[in-house]
Amino acid sequence: MFRIVSRSPSFAGVILAAGESSRMGRDKALLPWPPSLPGQPEPTETFLGAAIRSFALSTDFVVIVVGKNEVSLAPVAYANAASIVVNPDPSRGQFSSLQVGLREVLNHGRDAAMITLVDRPPVSRATIQSLRDAFESAPPNVWAVVPEFTGKHGHPYLVGRELIEVFLQAPATANAREIEHRHQEFIQYVTVVDPCATMNINTPEEYADLLAKIS
Repeated sequence: MFRIVSRSPSFAGVILAAGESSRMGRDKALLPWPPSLPGQPEPTETFLGAAIRSFALSTDFVVIVVGKNEVSLAPVAYANAASIVVNPDPSRGQFSSLQVGLREVLNHGRDAAMITLVDRPPVSRATIQSLRDAFESAPPNVWAVVPEFTGKHGHPYLVGRELIEVFLQAPATANAREIEHRHQEFIQYVTVVDPCATMNINTPEEYADLLAKIS
């Protein structure tokens, strides 16, 4: 039995970016975003920078979980007023990075977090606000708010202290989605009209397809 705690009025932002991007062939965090239009210079923004900025107005601070790519991602994080924390062994899997990020959230005295993966194009400001509104108005037995688009669950998702504790008590090899499903009665799903919420870019072909759709 987990205790019910009061809902925090403020969020930390957590961006998971410690993966090796082996299928992409280059770090997904540094992929250019948004794409340039014909006749315009190449964009200087990246997936990581755009993700930080999408969280900036809705969180107190943003922490980026990095791995061996610390040196290459740190300048982007610092240029956007975010901080970094290193997962010492990203090979344990993505969930281990989530745990590293959530410990940093608690270390900063926060009880709620907005979490996303760096390999997704940022959702709109309206989507983030709708998720925040849903979380802050939810009853105390709601531990997390997850966006849903065309029947699929996505990112960013918002978690309170109750689910943070569940995540931190699990082994580093666990799976966040499986834990979410085991505690589904405490999860609220919010329908959004934002396809970026469920996009996941892992390969050059997926990235090219994404650029073609929005150019």
